[in-house]
This record gives sequence, structure tokens and C-alpha cells, in this order.
Amino acid sequence: MADPSSYRPKPGQIPDSPGVYKFRDEHRRVIYVGKAKNLRQRVANYFQDLAGLHPRTRTMVTTAASVEWTVVSTEVEALQLEYSWIKEFDPRFNVKYRDDKSYPYLAVTLNEEFPRVQVMRGAKKKGVRYFGPYGHAWAIRETVDLMLRVFPVRTCSAGVFKNAARTGRPCLLGYIGKCSAPCVGRVTPEEHRELAQDFCDFMAGRTGTYIRRLEKDMMQAAEEMEYERAARLRDDAEALKRAMEKSAVVLADATDADLIAVAEDELEAALQIFHVRGGRVRGQRGWVTDKVEAVDTSGLVEHALQQLYGEERGDAVPKEVLVPALPEDTEAVSQWLAERRGSQVSLRIPQRGDKKDLMATVQRNAQQALGLHKTKRASDLTTRSRALEEIAEALGLDTAPLRIECYDISHLQGDDVVASMVVFEDGLARKSEYRRFQIRGFEGQDDVRSMHEVIGRRFKRYLQEKERTGEWEEQTGDTPADGPAATGPAPTGPVPAVGPTAEDAEPREDDGRPKRFAYPPQLVVVDGGQPQVAAARRALDELGIDDIAVCGLAKRLEEVWLPDDDDPVVLPRSSEGLYLLQRVRDEAHRFAITYQRAKRAKRIRTSPLDDVSGLGETRKQALIKHFGSVKKLRQATIDEICEVPGIGRRTAESVAAALASTAPAAPAVNTATGEIIEEDDGGSS
Repeated sequence: MADPSSYRPKPGQIPDSPGVYKFRDEHRRVIYVGKAKNLRQRVANYFQDLAGLHPRTRTMVTTAASVEWTVVSTEVEALQLEYSWIKEFDPRFNVKYRDDKSYPYLAVTLNEEFPRVQVMRGAKKKGVRYFGPYGHAWAIRETVDLMLRVFPVRTCSAGVFKNAARTGRPCLLGYIGKCSAPCVGRVTPEEHRELAQDFCDFMAGRTGTYIRRLEKDMMQAAEEMEYERAARLRDDAEALKRAMEKSAVVLADATDADLIAVAEDELEAALQIFHVRGGRVRGQRGWVTDKVEAVDTSGLVEHALQQLYGEERGDAVPKEVLVPALPEDTEAVSQWLAERRGSQVSLRIPQRGDKKDLMATVQRNAQQALGLHKTKRASDLTTRSRALEEIAEALGLDTAPLRIECYDISHLQGDDVVASMVVFEDGLARKSEYRRFQIRGFEGQDDVRSMHEVIGRRFKRYLQEKERTGEWEEQTGDTPADGPAATGPAPTGPVPAVGPTAEDAEPREDDGRPKRFAYPPQLVVVDGGQPQVAAARRALDELGIDDIAVCGLAKRLEEVWLPDDDDPVVLPRSSEGLYLLQRVRDEAHRFAITYQRAKRAKRIRTSPLDDVSGLGETRKQALIKHFGSVKKLRQATIDEICEVPGIGRRTAESVAAALASTAPAAPAVNTATGEIIEEDDGGSS
């Protein structure tokens, strides 16, 4: 635990300007980011008597080892920089809202020649129009199914679309009138895009125009005694009305607004957001967060606004944002929102009428979400704590292993040998710190030797980071022969199938971002028995590391092996500690075998054209498309190869030489029928 007075800035050293400040720990990790109108006043508050600080603030300042700041011109710039740093550094003591699920959106891919309507999750893409989020994907599909009667926009995948265009036959939706079938030319690209735009306009809330148009056309068709057409238009209008009924009117003045409510206690906070467009609730989502910093409701709202609109532009930021409490600097936040929207944004607390009533509904949803989360989390926290305590007791550790790293080796009969490293912190997977390795110290199958290499490479990098940051001091006489002082920077770390990776490059300048190998675990788990454990322990001993525990989990009887012990530690089958070790081991196995399969697939997909110097992916595809397969390309003359657009004579000669030097594989035989299986006409590139 650090003493805040050891890094407290000198009086008068901090400016009294607006700015953003960062607290770093002893590893130079950024652990907290904050902003202030007056840096001198705000930062000085952290260095008062520890007894007067909030418990969470006290934990933060005693974990930190330094503080630094950046001066900006305005409070809006401070808000923008704070958001950027929180996103970049992921500080552990900042409030970070996380979606309790990956919400589905209704998306229209306007960035394609023939826009497609589909369900999308995850990060938003440029050129795609989104509506939602929705609670369930089936709700989106029901709405789309109703609307396709009136707006028959393409919904098929790229593969289905290309196949229909090739055969000249549309899919089932094209036959039943729920797709305009642009794949077979029933409509032009311009007409189809106009349909997609009308679909988007209707979903954005401009509904009355289309229903009135349909009703007018229906009456006209009836007057002209075109009763079948009138009946179809009537059904279309009813379908649109049913789609509208799925989101009832909540605000009579067709308001576009987001309503944000917060439910909180001393430890956690739940956030609920209702997205209202055209007076109707078009989406809803919820977030839950630990209150890792001392923050009130207005602070929670400000953090929510940053994370909700930090990546949005234009109409994605509504004209009106209704909140339960205004941020501390309402004017700066409002200006920031207006800059992102491109026009004025009203940020206020609803005082009366329908908006206040709807805010009460959002608040009830937030309270229910917090209650449900706490019910689940209480059991989860208790279980994880018990599991870590059981592991510490079984392995004789002084404290619970809050950071566990697990390693696994994967290969296929000695080929494509790889390894994985997964990280669990506080009993939860931390996927951003997973790493993968390619075994390169030797050829063939040797799991024990592979484990020794991987552990050695990982912890050499750890020692290099310590040496670079000044945490590790060179010794004279006791340094191991192959330690950092003797060998210097070693080419270690995970690498792809071809070429080096960032792990093998020189370490970057310290910037506060999470490092790849900078933080040591309290426990290393290897997938295997006594030989693998001994190899891991030997690798650590060779580096002079004696403060990291090592164990192995053998698959056959789920025994836990310790270094230098002839007998395993047997945990009860009902042990939460054993269950956690199994989860860690299984995750390492999954991650390793996924990488190994990807490497093998990439090797299998190689083509003789890969060896042709200067032949890029585009021209390789052009060759395969022109000739149909590598087999037919191999039979072509140089003059025939030159006929392919973009292929000159020199390149054609190189292609012919490369294919000539690569003898075609012997034909495969179907052992059941005796049939010779010809080379795939699709080729490989």
C-alpha cells in the first residue's frame, strides 16, 4: 500500500486551469482518470487525511504511485479527453457501464448496392442504418415480416443473393411477394434503394404518410373496381398498423428523446435507457456497474452520457435527453452533445406530464434490474470467493490467487504446435489479456519441452518489463545465466503463423495502456501432470522467479499436481476450487485448439500462386476467376495468361514457372467406390 504523501505534487505545481488528470499504479498502469474545472482544487482533494476520504477513494490513492495531468482550454475539451482516456486505458477505478447482454438491432445496410434488412449485434458499422435496440431478435423478425408486404426489401445473405443471380431464379420470398427480387432484375438498383429508404423513414417514425397513401390508393382501386388490388392494399395498411402497434405511443407530441434512469446503492448502480422516436419506444437497454469510485447520481449520469453517445453522430444523438439528475457541468455536457448531433440538444429533468410519467416507468425498470442483478451477483461473488480461498488452502498459498494464468499445448500429430495463455482475475475470464504462442524452439511433438519454452518466453518478457520500468534491479553475481541481465531482450511472445508480432518487437514507451506481459500472476496452472508442472517450475527457476506458485491439472482423474511432490492434491468433486481450476483449464484448451485449427486451415488453403513474387490477392482472384481453377491455369500458355486484365507478360511467365515447378498432387481415390476424385474446379488462392 502506497503512501499518498510520497507522490503528492508540490504546492503551486498544479495549475488552476481546466484539465484531465491520471493516477498510475506502481506498474505505470493508469488506474483512474478524472476531469476538473480547476485542476489544483480537484487534485488537492485526493491528498487530504486518509480518514476523511471515501473508502473507495482511499483505496484508489493508496493503490496509486503517481499522478499527472493535462491542461486543456475549455471544459468541453476536458470532457472529450476524459472519455477518450477512459476508453483507451480502461482504468480499474473508473465507473464503466457494461451491457448486460448484446442487444440486437434492426439494421439496413445502406452501404451496399442492394441494401439488406437484417438483425445485427455488436459494434456499429459505417453506412448502416440502425433501429433499436430490441429486447429479443424474434421481435425484430416479426416486425420485418409484417413490413415486407409494403416494403419488399432484400433480406437474404450475400451467398443466397449471388446464387439467385447466377441461376436466374429468386428465392421463396421473391415468389410470395415479400422481396422485390433485385437479384433477377425485377427492380433496378435505384428502385430497390428507394424502397430501403422508405423502409428506414417508416421505422424512423414517419408513419402517417405511408398509411394515408395506402388508404388513398385502396379507395381509388375500389372505385375503379380493381377489388383484388384494393384488398391487397387494405392488407398492407393493416400490416403496417400492426407493426406500429408493437410499439405503443407514449409521448403524444411525436418526441424524439432518450430517457435515462439510475437505481443505485452503496456498491452498485443500474442504468435503464428508453429510446423514444416519433413518440414511440423504439428500443430499451440496461447497464449495471460497480461503484468503484465515489460518485453520486449526477456523476453516474455524466458517465452514462459519455459512454452512450461517445461514438455516435448525427441523428443517433436525439434532440432531447431526459435524466434523473443533471451532470455537475450541465452546460459543458450539453455543448458536447450538441457538437456530436450537429444541432442543439436539450438535457433536462422532466418535471410534469407524460414525460415525467414515462421517466417513472424507466426508473421502475432500473430498480428491478438492480434487484435482479444483486440476486444473481450475491451468489456469484460468494462462490468465486469460496473457490479462490479453497485453491489457496489446497496449494498452501499465503493469499487467494486473484490473478491466475493457465497454459495449454495443442498440435495435430506433432504438426502446427501452438500454445495458449488465458487469464482469470478474481475468478472471471479477462479475455483482453489472452495470448497465443507458436512453438519455434524445435520441431516435432514434445509437450514438456513446449511448456518449458512457453513459460520461459512469457516470464522473460515480464522481467524485461520490470527492468524497463525500474522495478527490477540488475544483480551482480546472482543473476541466472539466461536471465535478462545476461541475455538482453529475447525474441519472445506469441507469433502468428508467418512473421513476427508486436510481442517480439522492442517494448513501447510506457504510456499507461495495459501491457501484454507486465503483470505477474499469483498462480500458474498448466494443463498436464507432473512432467509439465516440473517443466514450468524449471523455467521459472532458470529466470530467478520464486514468488509465483505453479500447479498442474491432469485430465484423467482431475488431480492437482505441485512441483517436487510425488503425490497429487485431490480436491473433492464438489469443490468450488476444483470447478474453477477446471474452467480455467478448459478455457485454455479451447483457446489453444482454436488457434491450432486456424493455423492448420491456413496451411491447407495455401496455393502455388502464393509463391509468385508481386502477385497480390486481387490478381490471384482474377486468375482463378478467369480460368476457373488452378488445374486449368496450370494448363494455360503464357499468352493465354496475359489475356487476364492486369497480368503482364513478366508476371505471366512467373505464374507459369511457379505452377510448372509445383507438381500436381496425386489424384485422391474414394475407397468406397474406387472413383478418382478430380482436383476442385474452384481452385484455391
